[in-house]
Amino acid sequence: MSDMGSESEGRLAAWAQLARRLAAAPYAPVVAAAVLAVLAAAQAIPLAAASNHGQGGGGTGNLELALVLLSLIATLPLALARQHPAPAAIVTSAANTLSLLALHDLTIAGVVAQILVFYVLGRSGVQLLAGCLAVPFLLLALPAAANNSNGLSRGLTIALAALGPMSAWTGAAQRARREAAEHSQTRAGIEGTLLEHTARGERARISRELHDVVAHHISMIAVQAETARLTTPGMPAAGAQRLSSIGDTARTALTEMRRLLGVLREDTSAEPAARQPQPGTYQLTELIDEAREVSESSTRLIISGWPQPLDPGTELAAYRIVQEALTNARRHAQGAAVDVELHFGEDVLSLRIRDNGPGPSGPAVGNGLLGMRERALAVGGSLQAGAAGVGGFVVEATLPVKAGTEQLP
Repeated sequence: MSDMGSESEGRLAAWAQLARRLAAAPYAPVVAAAVLAVLAAAQAIPLAAASNHGQGGGGTGNLELALVLLSLIATLPLALARQHPAPAAIVTSAANTLSLLALHDLTIAGVVAQILVFYVLGRSGVQLLAGCLAVPFLLLALPAAANNSNGLSRGLTIALAALGPMSAWTGAAQRARREAAEHSQTRAGIEGTLLEHTARGERARISRELHDVVAHHISMIAVQAETARLTTPGMPAAGAQRLSSIGDTARTALTEMRRLLGVLREDTSAEPAARQPQPGTYQLTELIDEAREVSESSTRLIISGWPQPLDPGTELAAYRIVQEALTNARRHAQGAAVDVELHFGEDVLSLRIRDNGPGPSGPAVGNGLLGMRERALAVGGSLQAGAAGVGGFVVEATLPVKAGTEQLP
């Protein structure tokens, strides 16, 4: 039973959609006016004949001609209702009113045309005129004013008096809904534009801060490290190598910073920002080699399981987590050995970065750990960090092979 109801509702919706398309067609008013004019003329002739027969048969031709002309005048203006709603409504109302007052007859097509022009008036925002034009039909619908009318004419007059104002109100409501939808769309567009401009302004502000402050200090680190290596007499080879590595690292960071600035400014620049592939697990060997060169102890990369291509978000998250964990180990456990373990499972990648340093003296907090957790959560994974069971510090992360959320830069 519910299936039959759903099918009926679907058919009604399809017919309603078809009716809306036909009504919105540019030629719809002309076709409607022509059809109603033919129907009105076809009904007016027998109405005039019947009325003339009831009055003794004199003047048949004049009565038929007058009723046909009034029926045509009541229906044909509908063709111009969209372009000129007020004149079309006035002419249609005058013809129908005169037909009622002089001939005591109305055609069904004339009533339909009158209701349609009332609707068009309501949609055009001329509700006051629609109300004024409906007053004569309300008066003629009273029993005292319709004593000389036949049954069909009286019924059409009452229907017109009731449906005319309702049609105008329906048109006005449709106009209000359309304007509300347009206002909502405009407001949404303005809000989107404001948000976009706000985001651009924020990116521009961040870009200026990075360029004026952070990039300047990084460049100074590179310059001072190179100057110290060249101007310090009798420096051991290991110390010179350390200073050279500091300078190289600072210059690499400066390059990455400039690339990030280009991305932040690319929506206001005529030239596209320089881009390069994001690092992943395949670049971890280079990261481990760099860690060995700048630290005083060994750093090992241990891989288990069957290596497989990962989602780009997981690749980047894994690389950044290992990079940050190695940086923390060099900073807080200088000289400690570090093991970087990767285990490729069927659905997850497990990371474990452990050093054999003294371990934290308190709770493990800091922006670096917070950033690692955010990267893991961004791809649907998890991360824990803290003191290892037998000393040192350990970072453990579980990342899905297929990530489904946006990447962090």
